[in-house]
Formats: sequence, structure tokens, C-alpha cells
Amino acid sequence: MPQQKIALITGGNRGLGRADAIALAETGVDVVLTYRSGKEEAEQVVAQVRAKGREALSLELDTTLVAGFADFRVVLRDALSRLWGRQDFDILVNNAGFAHAAPFAETTEQQFDDMVDVHFKGVFFLTQALLPLIADGGSIVNLSTGLTRFVAEGNAAYAAVKGAVEVLTRYQAEELGTRGIRVNAVAPGPTATDFGGGFMKTEEFKTAIASQVALGRAGEPDDIGDAIASLVSDANRWMTAQRIELSGGARL
Repeated sequence: MPQQKIALITGGNRGLGRADAIALAETGVDVVLTYRSGKEEAEQVVAQVRAKGREALSLELDTTLVAGFADFRVVLRDALSRLWGRQDFDILVNNAGFAHAAPFAETTEQQFDDMVDVHFKGVFFLTQALLPLIADGGSIVNLSTGLTRFVAEGNAAYAAVKGAVEVLTRYQAEELGTRGIRVNAVAPGPTATDFGGGFMKTEEFKTAIASQVALGRAGEPDDIGDAIASLVSDANRWMTAQRIELSGGARL
């Protein structure tokens, strides 16, 4: 009998992380999600996953604090053993993050460091810390952004560190390929979430962006969640080291 698949999603308490958790649960995957401050939101997602017949758990984690990753690995390993009778998991989705909007000329060093810490340094060292717990033959998805291809003013630091994540993805794919671990980057385009203050959820924004997208609308979180669930499935077992843009054809 095949082993039950388990996914770990960072920042799984809202937005794209929540959509990822629900989509994976719908394909039969159990979920561990992390949150930094939204414990109540996280527990709501856990309840939604369980309502779909899958097991779920939420754990607190600040992905900007590298010093805490070793302790988190111990907590995660104990939780995996307690709930699933194993000490590894199959799918890592590096989703956690936030953005600062500022023109290049006005971006502060602190804003830059914040972007590096959460979107690049955290992804680099959390994945490194969790390597002993990722099952051979597993899958890693790093979240990037469409802004590494097209430009929107005010996102220089955010897009630059996401570009670094895309390069990292290829190196991880090469070095972890000997364990059968696939690593891909997913780059969402304009998507109606509360990311960056929630302006992308407004009807004004959705209307404005529709004319810039080949498929004629802004993305929805489920568009991204469903794609990630497909990406980590066995149907895409031969796909690795790729940047997959999920933008509906934005700014072609």
C-alpha cells in the first residue's frame, strides 16, 4: 500500500498558502502548515483540510529567524512521528512571505533586508535544515513571482530576491536530484489575495489588470493552489528545475 503523502506549507494560514493546503488536501495529501502570527487563521485551515478527510496540523514558525530552524525541525519530526508514524514528509512548499512597496530610489536598507530574510535567506536555510526530513523522491516548490519577468514600479527589492530564488531552484534541483527530489519555482502573476495590503483583491485592481492578461482576468488563489497540487503530483514526476509562471498570460 502506498505511503500517505504529507506536505509542509510555510505561511499556510492565509492567501496562497491556504489555497495550496486546500488543493493538496483535495488530491489526497495530508498537510502541515506553518504560521508566524495568524494562529486562529491557521486552525481554520486545519479544520478545512480535515473536513475534506485529510489529516492536518499547524505549527508556529518565523521563517526570517534562521536560528530557530533546528528547533523547528525537532518539533516537526516529533509531530510527524506522533500523527503519521514516520519522521519524514514528501512535499515542501516555500510560500511564506510579505512585501514592501517602494521605488528603487527610496527603498531602505531595512526594507531590503526584510525581503532577503523572508524570501531568500529563509527559503535557503529552512530547506537546508529540513533536508533530513524530506523523503527521497519528494518535491520542493519555491514561490517566485511574475515580477521577475515583467516590471511593476515599487517592487525592485521583492522581485530581485525572487530572482535569486529562481536561480537557487536550479541549483537545488541539480544537487538534490540524486535523491529523486524535484525542485521547481512557481511564479504567480497578479492574484487576488491580501498580499501587499490587499489592494489586489479590490474590484478596481481586478478591472485594471484584466486588460493586461491574455485570459482576461486577475488570478485567484485557487488558480495557484490547483497548479501546485498538480505540479507535485506523480503526473509531473519528470519536471524539475523549472520556472512555471501562473499569470494567465500577463503582459505578453
